[in-house]
Amino acid sequence: MTNMRKTLLTAAAATVAFTGFHGAAQAQRDPAYAAARANGSIGEKRDGYLGVAGAETAELRRLVNDINIKRRAVYAQRAQAANATLDEYAFTAGCQAILRTTAGEKYQAPDGTWQTRTDAAPLRDPRCP
Repeated sequence: MTNMRKTLLTAAAATVAFTGFHGAAQAQRDPAYAAARANGSIGEKRDGYLGVAGAETAELRRLVNDINIKRRAVYAQRAQAANATLDEYAFTAGCQAILRTTAGEKYQAPDGTWQTRTDAAPLRDPRCP
């Protein structure tokens, strides 16, 4: 990936990260989402999607799937506008989402393990912009 393309992807993903996703943002205001995020049941994956980080229940799986479907739709639209692939865009958005986690929240480290965010910067893939 060229530096210019990487810069454009980062800017586009940051815009999504800071302005939010309309549909996904609605789901993320759900008290069940907030509770699952706060108690470490779900977390940000390095591929730009949410994952179940604790014991999986049908309700958690439904919640994660619903948000991920909405994220994918936004990623697809934004990737096309940025002349990037869906995977490139989602990865960059994942880098930004992991960076935005707060202490106590779960995120996926570069090795695929679930980590709990501390006050220190999260472990991120070296390819992250």
